[in-house]
Amino acid sequence: AGNYMLQVSLALLGHLRGGPAKVAVVSSALNGVVSGSSVSNVVSGGIFTIPLMKRTGYSGVKAGAIEAASSINGQIMPPVMGAAAFLMVEYVGIPYSEIIKHAALPAIISYVALFYIVHLEALKYDLQPLVRGYTRTWSQRVTGWALGVSGTVVALAAIYYAIEGVRWVFGEDNAAWALGLLTLAGYVGLLAYSSRYPDLPMDDPNAKVVHLPEPWPTVRAGLHFFIPIIVLLWCLMVEELSPGTSAFWATATTMALVVIQPTMVAFFRKTGNVAQGWRKGLADLWKGLVLGARNMIGIGVACASAGLIVGAITLTGMGLMMTDFVEMISAGNVLLMLILTAVICLLLGAGVPTTANYILVATLMAPVIVELGARSDLVIPLIAVHLFVFYFGIMADVTPPVGLASYAAAAISGEDPNATGWQATWYSMRTALLPFVFIFNPAILFIGVGSWIDVLLVCVSATIASLLFAAATMAYFRTRANLLDIALLLVATFLFFRPDYVVDQVAPHYVSVPPAEIYRAAENLSPNEWVVVSIAGETIEGRDVTKTVAIPVGEGKDGREKLRNGGVTLAQLGEDLTVASVKFGSRAKKLGVEQGFRIVAVKLPNPDRPSHYWVFIPASLVAALVWFLQGFRRRKALPAA
Repeated sequence: AGNYMLQVSLALLGHLRGGPAKVAVVSSALNGVVSGSSVSNVVSGGIFTIPLMKRTGYSGVKAGAIEAASSINGQIMPPVMGAAAFLMVEYVGIPYSEIIKHAALPAIISYVALFYIVHLEALKYDLQPLVRGYTRTWSQRVTGWALGVSGTVVALAAIYYAIEGVRWVFGEDNAAWALGLLTLAGYVGLLAYSSRYPDLPMDDPNAKVVHLPEPWPTVRAGLHFFIPIIVLLWCLMVEELSPGTSAFWATATTMALVVIQPTMVAFFRKTGNVAQGWRKGLADLWKGLVLGARNMIGIGVACASAGLIVGAITLTGMGLMMTDFVEMISAGNVLLMLILTAVICLLLGAGVPTTANYILVATLMAPVIVELGARSDLVIPLIAVHLFVFYFGIMADVTPPVGLASYAAAAISGEDPNATGWQATWYSMRTALLPFVFIFNPAILFIGVGSWIDVLLVCVSATIASLLFAAATMAYFRTRANLLDIALLLVATFLFFRPDYVVDQVAPHYVSVPPAEIYRAAENLSPNEWVVVSIAGETIEGRDVTKTVAIPVGEGKDGREKLRNGGVTLAQLGEDLTVASVKFGSRAKKLGVEQGFRIVAVKLPNPDRPSHYWVFIPASLVAALVWFLQGFRRRKALPAA
């Protein structure tokens, strides 16, 4: 399956400029959908892509860095996210489908930006595209892509409606067995179709000439590999089963397919003994179980060690000291606090597997961001906090001196690990920027985004901003960039990523109303939305604190009941409203709402605030200015060249 994903990427992208590097990016994204380890992504895909990049003009350091940077991004790519997505369900307290929705856009634009980075590298060093053994006209290319996209949409629609039809015919109680048989029939049908064609050849890293496979014959050779992914997504997103149960059914499906595949291939191709196929399938399953158990040893030990560290810090109160320490060093500056937290996450995540890494940073650093953000009047959604610490914990896999993914890539490329690590870190700057963006602008996590027009504007603006930032870090846009170009690109990036900052200078986001308005505000909200309040009280250490927090609301017929079902009960003493109790383990508790604090003010959205989308106009003008300036310099340099 890994070779299949690599060959599909090579068939679709190998003919582009910098094609092998783009193959590494896309194949790592596909592998990252199901893989749980950055190092595993490097080892499984890098043995093919790194030699391929070196053969087409990339230096060994850049080839290893591109593979390492794209492999760690596999950990932020839904639906699996290195198994961290399953843990976030417990830590954040929202459904798995919501986690996927929030995490999708940053992961996609991070890969789009890396794709653009390798394209810029190819332009800078004038790397020529690989040549196919045949030529296609533009009309043939457009027709091919149109058929591919439409065929994919039709196939997905057919899968969805076929499953819904089975559930309607057999009912909810008997649908599982019928769907199991339907999955088996679909697998056998796809395998029978792909068995009519030869297996995809493994790429030879030492070959001098790179042969590009044809797209459609390559795609059709392994469609059955997607069945376990479909099972996983269906159980998680549609059936809304628990993450553990969903993973169980996806794993059971994979095990069944591993056992029967050799037998079915031998049967359809009439090339071998069926009994021999069963023995091979069982042997493959045994090898898979052994390899899975071996891989789990390191993760199990790391998680156990992380549990000891977390327990010791919790029992000794060191977590509270961590909050005070970061607050003291940052002097109350939110941006500086986030930078310190990012550095601590990089240190904690050094050499630690993804799952244990997330447990550590989520337990130690996530409460720090929530608490200090609240004290600075910044309401940070809990999912944004956990994605922030997760992103920087994952970044530790490439940053020297303990970047495991960089070490693995350097071992394949034969280059210096530290040089590879620093280059991969530079490529990963566009990923490191995103957590800061969605802390201050949660819209790119689709939080607070209303209509489909808003969703479209957020997607387009965030993608453009990420591309402009990539161009600034690479000092290349249409041609090599000077300092003025880089400065203007960074200004445009900021305006696209933080349009709300500009509007805040004109009109504040919230207006304060009396505390008694909280019930009316909560009554107008839907479940899982929140009402923003300013609270004041005395901490355990005896310090007077005023902070801004979000109180989630639940189901209910009025505002009081919605707040209570959201985990917060209020008590009124004269004119004062006090937090009487906060449900243990609720989202309100995790967001910093504390018992005994009194509500100072309720903050409602400012009705007179202009739309921040107007800021995209000057941002576009700044980017266009750089485009025309570089175009002018480029045309001026052409006669001399």
